[in-house]
Amino acid sequence: MKLRKWQEDGLRKFLGTQADFLAVATPGAGKTTFALLAAKSMIDRSEITNVFVIVPTGHLRGQWARAAAREGIKLDSEFVNRSQEKAKDYDGIVATYQSVAANPLLWRKLACDPRRPSLIIFDEIHHAGDAEHLAWGAALSEAFGSAHRRLSLSGTPFRSDGRPIPFLTYDAMRRVVPDINYDYGMALQDQEVVRPVAFPAMDGEARWRFASEHSMTQKLSEADATTIAAALKTALDPGGQWIPSVLHRAHEELNLMRQDKPDCGGLVVATDQASAHAYADILRRQTGEAVKVAVSDDPAASKIIEEYAKSDTRWIVAVQMVSEGVDIPRLGVIVYATRIRTEMFFRQVVGRCVRKQGDEDEMCARVFIPSIAQLLSIAAGIERTVDAVLADEESKVRRDTAEEDESDSPTPTLPRTTEVLGSSAAAHAFTINSGEAFEESELLHARRLGQQAGLPVGTEPSAIARLLRLSGGSAQPGAAPEPPMQQTLSERKKELRELIARKVGRLSRLTRKPHSHIHAELNRECQEKKIDQATLETLEKRLLILDKWTQNT
Repeated sequence: MKLRKWQEDGLRKFLGTQADFLAVATPGAGKTTFALLAAKSMIDRSEITNVFVIVPTGHLRGQWARAAAREGIKLDSEFVNRSQEKAKDYDGIVATYQSVAANPLLWRKLACDPRRPSLIIFDEIHHAGDAEHLAWGAALSEAFGSAHRRLSLSGTPFRSDGRPIPFLTYDAMRRVVPDINYDYGMALQDQEVVRPVAFPAMDGEARWRFASEHSMTQKLSEADATTIAAALKTALDPGGQWIPSVLHRAHEELNLMRQDKPDCGGLVVATDQASAHAYADILRRQTGEAVKVAVSDDPAASKIIEEYAKSDTRWIVAVQMVSEGVDIPRLGVIVYATRIRTEMFFRQVVGRCVRKQGDEDEMCARVFIPSIAQLLSIAAGIERTVDAVLADEESKVRRDTAEEDESDSPTPTLPRTTEVLGSSAAAHAFTINSGEAFEESELLHARRLGQQAGLPVGTEPSAIARLLRLSGGSAQPGAAPEPPMQQTLSERKKELRELIARKVGRLSRLTRKPHSHIHAELNRECQEKKIDQATLETLEKRLLILDKWTQNT
């Protein structure tokens, strides 16, 4: 087998040490192959007699067992704790973190017998520090603390809650130190392992009410810390207009991509099972086709995912079962329709569609996202290396800690119940590609040029638009650049509204007043109902008022 350079380097380093080892690699880079070759090398050298693979979900047990079989390693993927002992004709076991946590002493007996030295492989080791599964970390330490060797794998070895992960090394800044690293940013530069990905950002209005308060209407792109959860919950509600219009747009894009790649598939990641089934119903009505649904409570979920991966069915809807580890290389479109906003989960979802299918795969994947600042920021930085993300995580932890120390520790407010009232149809605000934003008009122009040039119909327009920008923006090679256009009144007013929004955000942080309250005060001062109805003169007046309020704070 021809190994990639990172696998060769990692294998050499792993076999040359006796310490715990962490391999960080992007989806599609070959983490599983690397780990199994490490295990096979140790077996061939008579260093170990057993291999134990610990995975986050039951679905991955069979996937690992089949991959191991191709390397001549026989792993029991059906083992249950009550069995107590593995059958003698197996080289090891694939189990879940949950199984180990249920009986760590059993796993210590299975894996830590010095007469039968074992290699423990932790797939997606960051799960051992999950806030909702804190016992998993302690259980792993108890079960495998005295094992012969431990090899940890991850594509996202960082945690926003700052909790330590067992068996990993941290530096003085509390950042994970991988022994070998080959993340998405590095793989994208090689152009051999992963596809590029574009992020169509979908805006729209959400309408909701907190308990008995007055109803609120807000664009997703204008949501702040006090309203983002309610705005997102409202937009994702299947009874509104936003999510059906996003699914429709994503389906149209998938159909274009299938003209070049007929088996290209789409995934919708939902918040919960009820939403997943509702989204599937919407897609069935829109497309007239069957839609697969995979939820953890369904015992047939793993089989559903396997059948979908092998078929040419267009859509599958899931909650978290396809967030990581699950291999569906034909995925080209994802709709991110979950309320989870952590960078780790977002990167895991994106990882489902970036795996290249051979050297001829030139597809650019699409991930449709709500146009909220938190997700837009992550999408814009998706090509950064893990080192850069870890540095940002560390800065965030320090900044949050400092803010907590400086605060007067106000009494926490009780969570408010959100009553969903409805949402507008989604509007395509822009698409993020390689950290740059491309508006709809620019994308339409790029798509027309691509068709004129004879490019495949499914070519991502933001990729064409980016090339046009790099070449000076001219439509024809050698053409003189167009003179800059005079700014229209609409463009000037939009620019001022964006500046007002930033100043309101700054004042909100200084005064701890919600954005909506500050906007309401501005409306009263300017005798206007909404900022959308403001004239150029009153927009400039709002800026002066905000500057005055900020100076007096």
